Amino acid sequence: MITLAMVIEYDGTDFSGWQIQPNAPTVQESLQNAWKKITGQNISIMGSGRTDAGVHSFGQVASANIEQILIPEEKIAFALNSILPNSIKIVKAKYLDFEFHSRFDAVSREYVYYLGWNLNVFNKRIIAEQNRIIDFNKVSEIAPIFLGKNDFTSLSKNNPDIKNNFCIIEESNWNKIADNIYKYHIKSNHFLYGMVRAIVGVMIDYSAGKISKEKIEYMLQNPKREYNFTFAKPNGLYLNRVNYIPEINGILYA
Repeated sequence: MITLAMVIEYDGTDFSGWQIQPNAPTVQESLQNAWKKITGQNISIMGSGRTDAGVHSFGQVASANIEQILIPEEKIAFALNSILPNSIKIVKAKYLDFEFHSRFDAVSREYVYYLGWNLNVFNKRIIAEQNRIIDFNKVSEIAPIFLGKNDFTSLSKNNPDIKNNFCIIEESNWNKIADNIYKYHIKSNHFLYGMVRAIVGVMIDYSAGKISKEKIEYMLQNPKREYNFTFAKPNGLYLNRVNYIPEINGILYA
């Protein structure tokens, strides 16, 4: 058995998320259909994370087991990109002669979130537009509160498949891309369903004076899904990078 590993970019605007679901276009289904069209093989392509409807990716990693090589490695990306929708691009594709699972072998993941206001028509699809100016100093001030190990039940949506609600946040910071566009970066060993959008939403509320630092601390210390806060829009969220052991990172990102 050979493992196919891929790094994938996509604009999630027109997709109902990564994972296949009935009667809705998904990134996973598009990839599997493209592979079958080229090779005739039915394979299950597993993503490192199940991005939601409207969420994008700069660096989704996917893997699949295949029994026979029918496309030379150096032609995989070109072949798939030639028939995939323009909103999906294979950045890199490799055949591995050892077991690799894009989801279970991940060491950490990184997401970025773009928000702005007074956006031009080209940015509205890929940046979450706000109705008011966001205070950069305020969101930057509160971002470190999420660092370290915490139970993020309060800042997530329920997913019965997830048994561990503790996450170790390694990075949480904002950068100013333009006067009207900010970028948030977060890195963790583990993410819960809806967690990044919840964190960004709480920071937007903090900037607007709708929630205090003490209330956010209380939510982290008293985990439950009973708090009211804003969930940030999906179109500003990107799966940025998935990290593995150095040997795998060297293959995927060299």
